[in-house]
Amino acid sequence: MTATLATVPTVAPSIGRLLRDGAVAGVLAAVATAAVAATGQAAGISLDVSGAPIPVPGFAVTTAIFATLGLLIALALRRYAARPRTAWIRTTVVLTALSFTPDLLADAAPTTKALLMTTHLIAAAIIIPAVARRLR
Repeated sequence: MTATLATVPTVAPSIGRLLRDGAVAGVLAAVATAAVAATGQAAGISLDVSGAPIPVPGFAVTTAIFATLGLLIALALRRYAARPRTAWIRTTVVLTALSFTPDLLADAAPTTKALLMTTHLIAAAIIIPAVARRLR
């Protein structure tokens, strides 16, 4: 009696699926960050930084821009990293933590700073896992 071990070839997810899922996550994150900013503003949290208000749509636009940059990073990691998913998660967690620096240094009320950092966490919580699922 002989046992045969069948191996399943590992197929990397397509670039199209990575871009599609990343774009959908980016749009969802943009909507979510704008909604959180609007909710915070409605609850009385100022969106003023250095005396100038951040418009609520600005949260969506900025999120979309950085989601696009994140997708470019994911594409590079997919191509060059030995373990793209692990590299993606590590890279984006570090970048998310670094994104708090401008918020902490901003000339803004503590509640405004907390709201800004919350929007970063929400965007990261939506985008990071969506893209990670499409990296091998």
